[in-house]
Amino acid sequence: MEYTVKALAELAGVTPRTLRWYDQKGLLKPRRTTKAGYRLYGPEEVNRLQAILFYKELGLELEAVREILDAPGFDRLAALQSHLAELEARRRRLDALILTVEKTIDEAKGGTQMSDKEKFEAFKRRAVEANEEQYGKEIREQYGPEAVEESNARLLSMTEEEHGRWKALEAEILSALAAAVRAGEAPAGPEGRRIAQLHRRWLCCTWAKYTPQAHRGVAELYTADERFAAYYDKEVPGCAAFLRDAVRAYTE
Repeated sequence: MEYTVKALAELAGVTPRTLRWYDQKGLLKPRRTTKAGYRLYGPEEVNRLQAILFYKELGLELEAVREILDAPGFDRLAALQSHLAELEARRRRLDALILTVEKTIDEAKGGTQMSDKEKFEAFKRRAVEANEEQYGKEIREQYGPEAVEESNARLLSMTEEEHGRWKALEAEILSALAAAVRAGEAPAGPEGRRIAQLHRRWLCCTWAKYTPQAHRGVAELYTADERFAAYYDKEVPGCAAFLRDAVRAYTE
């Protein structure tokens, strides 16, 4: 079956203008164009549009979506399975948040009293799951599943106060990194050492055992993996490299 721009737009819940834009950007070309100039889309294009909308729902930019779909090794089934896993994880996070809100409402109405742990359980679990989805594979390969599971368990068992200190340390590190890079500080200097020490304290909030080698390994990921680099460099470029070099100097 073939669809015109208008018909496919109605089927997919997008606008005809969107389909024309996708065509212009090389993201979704029609199967063929009639002599009268009408774009027609077939089954392959329908499947590709579905994949585009899946990736958009996950927050990817159009250029990134095009690169993924046009990659020589693109596997539609594997992509669909990945989408399903991501959506199921989102559902679990939403279910946990909904349950927390429901319990909070019940308590506010004079119902069952929530423990402090219950009030923050969903947020901590969401942080663990988000970290697993984004970096879990690499971290498990480098440090082993047991170490990762233990770290996750320590995070989930944090009290409200402990979790607050952990997040405050993270914010302090990011702020100090930005200031150090802007000021042209040396990673091996006093400020670099202070930041590396802060980073060690932050890691030890979830690590059962600290070693200089493991500390260096984590810091190396901050520049080797573009996702980590983007996180640390989002405000001031160079922060990821500064932290890596500061940790190198601190652990030598």
